Amino acid sequence: MTDNSISGRTRVCGVIGDPIEHTMSPAMHNAVFRQLGLNYVYVAFRVTAGELKKAIDGMRALDIRGLNVTIPHKVAVMPFLDHIDLLAEKIGAVNTIINDRGKLTGYNTDATGFLQALAERSVEPRGKKVLLLGAGGAARAIGFALADAGAYPVILNRKEELSWAEELGQRIGKAYNIPVGVGELKEDNLKDALPDSNILVNATSVGMTPNANQSPVPADLLCSNLVVFDAVYNPFETRLLREAKAAGAQTIDGLEMLVWQGALAFQIWTGQTAPVEIMRKAALQVLKA
Repeated sequence: MTDNSISGRTRVCGVIGDPIEHTMSPAMHNAVFRQLGLNYVYVAFRVTAGELKKAIDGMRALDIRGLNVTIPHKVAVMPFLDHIDLLAEKIGAVNTIINDRGKLTGYNTDATGFLQALAERSVEPRGKKVLLLGAGGAARAIGFALADAGAYPVILNRKEELSWAEELGQRIGKAYNIPVGVGELKEDNLKDALPDSNILVNATSVGMTPNANQSPVPADLLCSNLVVFDAVYNPFETRLLREAKAAGAQTIDGLEMLVWQGALAFQIWTGQTAPVEIMRKAALQVLKA
């Protein structure tokens, strides 16, 4: 589809958040709509916290087919929906909404997108010990996804927000009846936890542009028997991933989770399988620009 062919039959999808200017989702989704010849268009909407309910009412009134939900609305949007997918309910956050004739259902494709990114690299989390760094929105989705897939997470978070990690650990432990270790993100705890871990996940913002020279883990603690996943996707290869690769570890970049959460949202809205490679290429182009 080209912009010239937008008509009264065009289905609208989009993303709501604040801020929203940085989003790569329009580039990814519109590239796929064009490639598959679907009469859809994807746009970004800046929605402040005070306008969230009106925005969701507007989704119904304007028959918007689907929305992605980003910061700061992933939790706050839930009371305005008619139905919440079971995993999204456990996580307590929604990042994708489908409008089916006025009935709004919320999903969390951050969680399923993370698992798909692992599966693409033949990484099976079941039965594995996973060291998860962070306890914010991304960590929440990843932690529940891991437990749902049969892994055993240990959560480390910085001292100032240790209560977030404790709350997240308790929620995951209760939902899946598993022990979840929690501690402060500091070198001593990393030294204790890493030797027993199969997978390391960075879900903090450490290493994100403009602080690309930072890493949450000292290089000498990384080893070849780890799978290292970094949810940061800007820069494309973080310092953590470079140092993990140098240590012989298998690495997975944050762009994979971003692309897969988008691909799974696309499938929910259209019922079609997304050409993931096209989404990845479009996201990379935005990153490079």
